Amino acid sequence: MSTTPLAQGPCDDAVLRAGPDATPCSRRQAPWVLAATILASSMAFIDGTVVNVALPALQRNLGANLADVQWAVESYALCLAALLLAGGAAGDRFGRRRVFATGVAIFAAASVWCGLAPTIGHLIVARAVQGIGAALLVPGSLALLSASFDPASRGKAIGTWSGATAMTAALGPVAGGWLIDHLSWRAAFLINVPLAAAVLVITLWRVPESRAPSPGAIDWTGSGLATLGLGALVYGLIEFPMLGGRHPLVWGPIASGLAMLAMFVWLEANPRRNVSPILPLALFRSDRFVGANLLTFLLYAALGGGLFFFPLNLIQVQGYSTTAAGAALLPFILLMFVMSGWAGGLVDKYGARRPLVAGPLVAAVGFAMFAVPGIGGSYWLTWFPAVLVLGLGMSISVAPLTTTVMNAVPPGATGAASGINNAASRVAGLLAIAVLGIILVAAFQPVLIRGLAATGAPQEVVQAILVQRHKLAAIDIPTQVDPTLQAALRHAVGEAFVAGFRWVMGLSALLAAAGGLCAWIFVHDDGNAPAPARHP
Repeated sequence: MSTTPLAQGPCDDAVLRAGPDATPCSRRQAPWVLAATILASSMAFIDGTVVNVALPALQRNLGANLADVQWAVESYALCLAALLLAGGAAGDRFGRRRVFATGVAIFAAASVWCGLAPTIGHLIVARAVQGIGAALLVPGSLALLSASFDPASRGKAIGTWSGATAMTAALGPVAGGWLIDHLSWRAAFLINVPLAAAVLVITLWRVPESRAPSPGAIDWTGSGLATLGLGALVYGLIEFPMLGGRHPLVWGPIASGLAMLAMFVWLEANPRRNVSPILPLALFRSDRFVGANLLTFLLYAALGGGLFFFPLNLIQVQGYSTTAAGAALLPFILLMFVMSGWAGGLVDKYGARRPLVAGPLVAAVGFAMFAVPGIGGSYWLTWFPAVLVLGLGMSISVAPLTTTVMNAVPPGATGAASGINNAASRVAGLLAIAVLGIILVAAFQPVLIRGLAATGAPQEVVQAILVQRHKLAAIDIPTQVDPTLQAALRHAVGEAFVAGFRWVMGLSALLAAAGGLCAWIFVHDDGNAPAPARHP
């Protein structure tokens, strides 16, 4: 996923249940299919979550600024989000096992590149290649699992897959943090290599091949436009804090990105030029589908954007170890895992609308609680209550959201609808990290200037700090000053980061609340009734 603790997409289970017509594997092959798909999905999910806690180490060891570490996350998320739907279509056309294995191999090779990257630039490119591999293996693992089990046994297989991947998503940041603390940030990437090797051996040895009986053409043009458009837009947004809005390297990419995305929408809506669109716009004729995707976009923008900066706060400002920062969101994930069954029954009891309004509003309260703590204090009194409330809000939201997406479209379109919803969640996080980075920098700089002035530090020391302002809380304090002044300067940097972090979390709360408003407007009380077939 994303860069969030919810590494899985909101509709991954729905993708499995609405998957391709099953060509069941043998009883001997079934455990191996489960093992391959669980290991591969876990590898991608862990990698998507552990990078956040590695960001301070990347800043420290590679001299990276905010834009650099944003790109270390964004390059992966960009390729995954833009190519996810095309990756699923490629498996249907060329063979699910073949495309899945190709994705695992690309992911493993890119992990080696990440682990050996000599510069932040190398790491960013390697992460993009990792995202391409993930765009093949993530939908491939879902499609393989769905195609290999008949409807009678699919439910148990999905439960096993969901439980195993949830546990690895929970433990991944903790294990990754331990590796970073005791070995190196490079070990967090290189650990993928033995996992990928095991997946490839199992896949080529025991997993049967399958493909769609009548696969459609792959919309490579649409995928390319989406990738280039999102990439240009994100580039301009990330460079905005450093260069300013008038710089051609800011407004130029933003304008060209928006133009390419407009061209993408035009292409997807034009059946004469695109017979197999990756984004079938006809699905958006359903108000419920529109509302569910708007809610997904806003809620996952808040989650992905807001929590991108949380580990930076914990490690660089609060003084947490990387392992402790990785464990900070563990209650969030465990709460969602424990409450998933209860949350799934909310639609049957109350309909879709009430939980989809209440859940994002509870999550908004959780985000607002993240904005309260300053510097210092016990985890259990500062961050734990916010993590718990946010987890409760997301628990209330996700299962009804999946049900609403599935029931908002005709039965034959549920696979496409689920894929679109998952892509929406990933694009939301991609854009939010860039936009909220602008907000954090804008709030950080004036508070930093005032804080440095209050320390009475010599002008040359102040300038040495201000020239590093785009590193945020990773600013190196000059060592030539006395320890008391060093501590005051470090505190001023931390207070400035907290000021920006509060803005980010406040805006995340507004995004989540806006998601609840969308549910109120678009999702009706009959939201759990299947949508009738609609024709153009």
